[in-house]
Amino acid sequence: MGLEDVQRRFDRKLAKEGVHILRDANQWKVREDVFDEVTLLALYRFVQKKLITVVGGPISTGKEANVFYAEAGDRALALKIYMMRTANFKAMMDYIDGDPRFSGIRRSRKEIIFVWTRKEYANLSRARDAGVPVPEPIAFDRNILIMEFLGKDGQAFPPLKYAEGVDYAATYAAIVNFMKLLYSKANLVHADLSEFNILYGDRPYLIDFGQAVTRDHPGMVQFLERDVHNVTRFFSQHCDVLEERMLLMEIIQEKPTQVDAITE
Repeated sequence: MGLEDVQRRFDRKLAKEGVHILRDANQWKVREDVFDEVTLLALYRFVQKKLITVVGGPISTGKEANVFYAEAGDRALALKIYMMRTANFKAMMDYIDGDPRFSGIRRSRKEIIFVWTRKEYANLSRARDAGVPVPEPIAFDRNILIMEFLGKDGQAFPPLKYAEGVDYAATYAAIVNFMKLLYSKANLVHADLSEFNILYGDRPYLIDFGQAVTRDHPGMVQFLERDVHNVTRFFSQHCDVLEERMLLMEIIQEKPTQVDAITE
């Protein structure tokens, strides 16, 4: 059965369930690297559970994942689909290896991407429980993650890089606090924090937690230092900031000698 046959079968199933598809030639193209049979079947399971009632066009696209707008009743959602064919599963292992939550996994491409999806759901849950503003994770299945949609009137909040009317000093203070909460309460380091993974709307939000690692991960220090560097680099162009070593101290809430010890 070809992909178009799978798509037609999927459309018939959705129609039977009363699900509305917002699709046009530009927004929703049947692409083998996005909507393969594994992804369509996972999506259908969400439909059966009434977790999705409307599927719309893309919010963002990339090599690793595409994010689509969706709805469940009157609730706006984001549907993140990790790419089964093009995601860099070898790079993903740098963030999975050493995480005791995901030890002993099979190293096939499919299994790694499934674990990555589950990992992002778990990390978002931890971050949210710690008081960090992140999209609420709703459910996951295989390579699909359903999250709260961060935006207004169907328009997603922009990345901080492209946002307008930003109070940079207040936003910097908020991001430093979020990094501290992640480290101290969620036991996490984001590991890819930058102006592209911070959305700015009614407040700043952190997104993209698939690569986030726990504090006992062997690469934690390197990843934290990279986050500190990225945050300092961006905000130093707009407001006064702490130097990187001082920000690291602020996050881990330790004395200078102890900071020296973990960074040696």
